[in-house]
Amino acid sequence: MTPVLDQVFQCADVSAEMMDQLWASGWRHFGPIFFRYSLSEDEEGLRTITPLRLDLQNHTLSKSQRRVLRRNADLRCEFHPAEMTEAACGMFQRHKGRFQKNVPEGLDNFLSQDPARVPCECRECRVYLGEELIALSYLDVGQGSSSAVYGMFEPAHTARSLGIYTMLREIEHTQSLGFRYYYPGYATREPSAYDYKKQLRGLEELDWETGAWRPLQRSTLECEL
Repeated sequence: MTPVLDQVFQCADVSAEMMDQLWASGWRHFGPIFFRYSLSEDEEGLRTITPLRLDLQNHTLSKSQRRVLRRNADLRCEFHPAEMTEAACGMFQRHKGRFQKNVPEGLDNFLSQDPARVPCECRECRVYLGEELIALSYLDVGQGSSSAVYGMFEPAHTARSLGIYTMLREIEHTQSLGFRYYYPGYATREPSAYDYKKQLRGLEELDWETGAWRPLQRSTLECEL
């Protein structure tokens, strides 16, 4: 039985070493608000929250992920300190139109006003088609691991699978830093819109009861394309 966890605290200055420890214990954050919870409920019923961790020593690309990279070979990807800009906020407003439920109000729901430093180091992945910025994602950086915060893209480029593309670029960036782990965020044991995260090879899931990480059970994986 999954223990019921619903915890929150606030902190605006967390060391890289402590961020690694928090992620390893299932914590996430939006701005200075840290949280972890094991269950959620929506109109379809109760869902079990599953923190995910990618062990980069065991990670390889699937055929579908390689296709995404080839499809987007004409794009340019850059990493910079995270910023809260008008361009980013505008993209967020266009991107959120894709959602029908639990629609957030603004980018500040996920980032602090000083996202590069508060509550920890955060970098943004900028994706350009020529000179046009078409996708952004945000990546926290710890001492030996990184964690995805949020990703978005221009709806006109939906066919490019930019959510997966930025995730793959974040993984590459994490590997370039010599880190062991990449945290793609929460998913659910039951099918959900977050199942694309489960396609990563080398995934582990947190056992809420024991606090130990174990290989993601094959029964929770979607079939690879």
